[in-house]
Amino acid sequence: MSASVSQTFAARIRDRQAVIGIIGLGYVGLPLARGFATKGFPVLGFDVDPVKVEKLSRGESYIGHIDAEAIKQMRQNKFAATTDFSRLKEADAIIICVPTPLTDAREPDLTYIVNSVKAIAATLRKGQLVVLESTTYPRTTRDVVLPILNEAGLKAGEDFFLAFSPEREDPGNAHFSTTTIPKVVGGLDPTSLELAASMYRQVIVNVVEVSAPEVAEACKILENTYRAINIALVNELKVLYDRMSIDVWEVIDAAKTKPFGFQAFYPGPGLGGHCIPIDPFYLTWIARKYGLNTRFIELAGEVNTAMPAYVVSKVADALNDAGKPVKGSKVLLLGMAYKKDIDDPRESPGFELLDLLLKKGAKVDYNDPHIPTLPKMRHWPHLKAMESVALTPESLASFDCVLIATDHTAYDYSWIVEHSPLVVDTRNATKKVAAGREKVVKA
Repeated sequence: MSASVSQTFAARIRDRQAVIGIIGLGYVGLPLARGFATKGFPVLGFDVDPVKVEKLSRGESYIGHIDAEAIKQMRQNKFAATTDFSRLKEADAIIICVPTPLTDAREPDLTYIVNSVKAIAATLRKGQLVVLESTTYPRTTRDVVLPILNEAGLKAGEDFFLAFSPEREDPGNAHFSTTTIPKVVGGLDPTSLELAASMYRQVIVNVVEVSAPEVAEACKILENTYRAINIALVNELKVLYDRMSIDVWEVIDAAKTKPFGFQAFYPGPGLGGHCIPIDPFYLTWIARKYGLNTRFIELAGEVNTAMPAYVVSKVADALNDAGKPVKGSKVLLLGMAYKKDIDDPRESPGFELLDLLLKKGAKVDYNDPHIPTLPKMRHWPHLKAMESVALTPESLASFDCVLIATDHTAYDYSWIVEHSPLVVDTRNATKKVAAGREKVVKA
């Protein structure tokens, strides 16, 4: 029976007749849906947010690097979006791309994964492939996803197939896309691996097969932990070198001339995005269950978490040198996205900076060409709705301090420095600005 079921699935994949179902149409799911649709696969997208589904149905986009024309093209290529999860039975392959946040106690919150898998189990049929892409701790696929799917009464590896393949999106990076970044895949069994890998090979240039879902899950955690620890290192050195009157950015530029044994990481006002500030703590949580402490990860978390407060202290010092207290001063935050040239504010350190400055009595506005209105964030429900203010010579001059939090390429930093009385730069964005250096404080 299993050979017949798997062969049917494999044939539908080869012929690009298999319906690809994608749960979660955000920054991971929508680009993936676009990839499959572009290759001629019928794609059915699922999301609990009716606003997203309605926009897609009208041919509109809500993600900056995917324009409306791309959505219209997807719809012409047999793409549809729905909030009706009973339609999961129509899909041959179901890929889960939902958020995996942390609770306030920094423990994994698998609510979105569990709810998605329960919806799949309610309609699971023979011949379907289920792939989890959401970043999570090792053994989630085997210990959390599989038992829920087993409740459908079908046998994994014979009646249905299960795999894990971590997402590797890098929004704002024009050098990479969903289809060009190598894809790691780990199957619950050899048949699941074979089918999942064959599916991804239809749209992704390089598919890397590993021996088990746990390896693929651990791979993703390693990638992001590696970055978190190295960013913490340069953040810690930034504080030290600042006290020693050494420019950490110049130090990094010098160090990266070494052609081996060094990779450049850069300091900032804090970690942002859905991956680096969150994923390493999935590993610390599971490590405790195995009786171990991940001291490097926890120390890196402490260093990175402290950076917004450090930046605010630099703002306070800079204002003090100008004869002004933080309380009552007007501060403009430049950039609320978590990284340059994207419209994604998830876990952005800008929110922490905003909150800390407001608590100190500052009057704060923001500008971000990619985020015209600040969305409500789960960790910042008390922050009032704000809209991006216009940048003009008059508006810049009216602020006591301009704080560069995100170094969007759309900004003319020479012009900003020229018209601002004081600039605090957390991204080395003003590196090439010659005139007005006396106004710039690096943080």
